Amino acid sequence: MKISTKGRYALRVMIDLALNSKDRFVSLNEISKRQNISNKYLEQIISLLNKAGYLETARGNMGGYKLLKKPSEYVVGDILRATEGDLAPIFCLTENGDCERKKECMTYSFWEGLDQVITEYVDSKTLEDLIK
Repeated sequence: MKISTKGRYALRVMIDLALNSKDRFVSLNEISKRQNISNKYLEQIISLLNKAGYLETARGNMGGYKLLKKPSEYVVGDILRATEGDLAPIFCLTENGDCERKKECMTYSFWEGLDQVITEYVDSKTLEDLIK
């Protein structure tokens, strides 16, 4: 499993919003400048985060984005899954990865264990943990 820039940048965007949007909406341009992410790519990431229900948006001159909840209520694993999809290290472990060799595969339990460790770790951290 390799986390793409989309997942990595999504965490940076969420942290940026946690630190900068307490009483106001933060514009795409502000985030773009602070995080050095192009507006075009940032729009894609914001769209995924918004679709996942993580952001409040406002249009207009004072518009932008802010978090809907406290940083402590956002699980890192959920943010990564919203932007990356399944985090399984191999296809066999994904929702659609019904492997016909699963029963005789000598490596399956290894990959299953790795998947469990990854899931437990990313689901044990919140946005607030990353900020601290």
